[in-house]
Amino acid sequence: MKTALVTGASSGIGWEIAKLLGEQGHHLILVARSEDKLLELKKLLQNTPITIDIIPLDLSLATAPQTLFEKVNSLGRTVDILVNNAGFGEAGAFSDIDLKRQADMIQVNVTTLTALTHLFLPAMKEKRSGHIVNIASTAAFQPGPYMAVYFATKAYVLLLSEALSEELCESGVYVTAICPGATHSGFQKAAHLTTAHLFRRGGIPSSLEVARFTLKAMEKHKVIAIHGLMNKLMVWSLRLTPRFLARKVAKLLVKNA
Repeated sequence: MKTALVTGASSGIGWEIAKLLGEQGHHLILVARSEDKLLELKKLLQNTPITIDIIPLDLSLATAPQTLFEKVNSLGRTVDILVNNAGFGEAGAFSDIDLKRQADMIQVNVTTLTALTHLFLPAMKEKRSGHIVNIASTAAFQPGPYMAVYFATKAYVLLLSEALSEELCESGVYVTAICPGATHSGFQKAAHLTTAHLFRRGGIPSSLEVARFTLKAMEKHKVIAIHGLMNKLMVWSLRLTPRFLARKVAKLLVKNA
């Protein structure tokens, strides 16, 4: 059995990915700030023949990646699948959003993801086996007025994942960037997007749908996996859309109604 480490496992896409991995028989290391939610997920999976370790940790702390790495080592666990799912966004004018909030966003979405990948990758390379899954977003393909920092962080995640996948193409280690669009989860509430046009349209998938898509993309060793036909068409159309128009459309979708 393989061991999967999932960050941001206390809700949304991370919760569902962890649950599916557990149901498939993978041992789990679950990481998030909320210990209560992690314990809830552990209880939900208690009838599966797997080992589940929970590590409550605030990934916005600069020391968090090294702390997590050391805790995993102290458990005697080797990570075969690293799911960098933890992340958050914040809607509003760049100058109005608290700077600390934006710095924490960069720390979680970019710096922690990068550090965890760097820390756990060498063992995977040594075994010539492993998978790193980074949850990016369709936001990665365009600028995002009124969510400028969030969109920029996801562009970083996408480009890092794509570059690493090429570096590692003969190593036995795979890297996949998952790019969901708007998804029903706790994300929009935390980001103050509940009344945004982006979330007022129909056909928005559930976190479970995105999680199932994520595992299928892993199995196929995809480098970039965009969830949903409409999202694929949107990303494709951006190749032909003038940048000034892409910015304006993104602004309309993100701004609250």
